[in-house]
Amino acid sequence: MSINSNDFQYLQNFLKTSSGLIVNPEKEYLLKSRLEPLARSNGMNSIAELVVGMKGAASTELKGFVTDAMTTNESLFFRDKTPFDHFENIMMPYFLEARRTRKRLRVWCAASSTGQEPYSLAMSIKEEAAKYMGWKFEILGTDISKTVLKKAATGEYTQFEVQRGLPIKLLLKYFTQQGENWVLNNDIRSMVRYKEGNLLENFASIGTFDIVFCRNVLIYFDLETKREVLNKIARQMEKDSYLLLGAAETVMGVCDKFEAVKGTRGLYKLVG
Repeated sequence: MSINSNDFQYLQNFLKTSSGLIVNPEKEYLLKSRLEPLARSNGMNSIAELVVGMKGAASTELKGFVTDAMTTNESLFFRDKTPFDHFENIMMPYFLEARRTRKRLRVWCAASSTGQEPYSLAMSIKEEAAKYMGWKFEILGTDISKTVLKKAATGEYTQFEVQRGLPIKLLLKYFTQQGENWVLNNDIRSMVRYKEGNLLENFASIGTFDIVFCRNVLIYFDLETKREVLNKIARQMEKDSYLLLGAAETVMGVCDKFEAVKGTRGLYKLVG
């Protein structure tokens, strides 16, 4: 059964305002697949009832559940591999020289989901510990979803999750098996801090960064929102810092604050 047009429009407007997510009519299946189970888990029989609840006086928690359900995206360790190669072979060699006096590097993983991306970076750094002797690394993971942040902070993953992208040597080196799941060791977990954050809101309080990973997020936004988010991210970056986007994303024609790094895919440097 299709979603009532008024309900669809309400959800469409709510998601655009709350998270920047654009849900076109052809994505109705996505609303149904994510929100019908949510409605049932809250004792409701349909999305129509869910919308009624969202419009009610005590709707704050329910609206949070809806945003969570629609913005929770799949993540895996060392996803797409190329960005992590850029981190090790381009960004870190540059910063070892450019930050040789300060010896401190801040990395921001925006839309960090369940934590695989920031933990992959932490493991990459740990693997080269001798090279970074005396350096201090700060990795911040932010996400709009409290649910994924809670999972990320535990550092606990299923067998299925650790099998996706994670080399077996790193699994055995940095994880401990507990029952059917695998838990990251404290030395890796302690390298990453998590904080709730919405890219549509003001995030000036998190400070400035040398590297920003913001992958597979902009594809869900319209052009105006992409421009707004990229300009805000630029204000949180050091003058010679790097931005890494997803393979299907670009700053070209959207934001003039960045320039592409030649010979790479998805890697940009702040201009000026």
